[in-house]
Amino acid sequence: ALERGEACKCFASGMAAVSAVMMALLEAGDHVLFVNHTYGPTLELAAQLSRFGIRHDVALDLDPSAVEARLQPETRMIWLESPGTMLFRVADVPAIAGVARERDVMTVMDNTWATPLFQKPLSMGVDLVVHSCSKYIGGHSDVVAGAVVGSASLLDQIFYRAFLLLGGVLGPFDAWLLARGLRTLPDRMLRHQADGLAIARFLDTHPSVRRVHHPGLAEDRDLIERQLSGYAGLFSFELVRDDFERVREVVNALLRFRIGVSWGGVESLVLSPNRRSNQDLLNARGIPRGLIRLSVGLEGADVLIDDLAQALEKGVGGVGQ
Repeated sequence: ALERGEACKCFASGMAAVSAVMMALLEAGDHVLFVNHTYGPTLELAAQLSRFGIRHDVALDLDPSAVEARLQPETRMIWLESPGTMLFRVADVPAIAGVARERDVMTVMDNTWATPLFQKPLSMGVDLVVHSCSKYIGGHSDVVAGAVVGSASLLDQIFYRAFLLLGGVLGPFDAWLLARGLRTLPDRMLRHQADGLAIARFLDTHPSVRRVHHPGLAEDRDLIERQLSGYAGLFSFELVRDDFERVREVVNALLRFRIGVSWGGVESLVLSPNRRSNQDLLNARGIPRGLIRLSVGLEGADVLIDDLAQALEKGVGGVGQ
């Protein structure tokens, strides 16, 4: 109902939902185009599907004409994230969906970041929406779940071709936890939005920070405000001094932000995609090596800003070095 879809199916994880979409709707010889920076395990699954004759490419140029140019005769599906993983760039979803319709290509969009409260991809022409409900919809870091929303005909295919066969069934108590999370989702998202923006603006003026990646600070206001009615509390920033040691110093100095790969809960989390040994991969994906991602929880903006300020002051060379 929140996504304005005809039907929905819940799964035991976000990746179970992703897997079901691909297994049900793709076949040998098909091609998938991933647009924008995409959740890593989704791309890893796509790489595994190459063993079954399903190819994929990644398009990081978000211009709709550039996306169209990357389509192949065998392209069956465009998989889109907006805002995208790590850099949170916003794509022109209606334009890309229009290109896909003209070429008879299905569109699937991961809407986990915005939730259905802040963005409704189906109303912009997207065919299917996928959620990791482990994030904001669950909201308390105590449930793993996923969901797919779209037309009844597509959900029927997913149900019979994948859901019944892959085993990613949502348990009753997990379903109860999601119902609980939905009841508090509006209030939580408003707090994540307000505190996330306050922290992003603080970082945007800090001398140790090169750039903040947050849709609320992006330049293309017309596009963003047409598609998003609000902002989540997940965003990233780049350090001026961007070597691995400096990234590690800042992350380890944080006291309120705990290191964690998930996000969307009441507690604040931090991670960096920089693993020291993966520079070539970061370069290939256009990810700055000094990037740090924050998931802003509900501890309060002032407390979290103070924590970031003291962490940025520490380390070899001090502020701005």
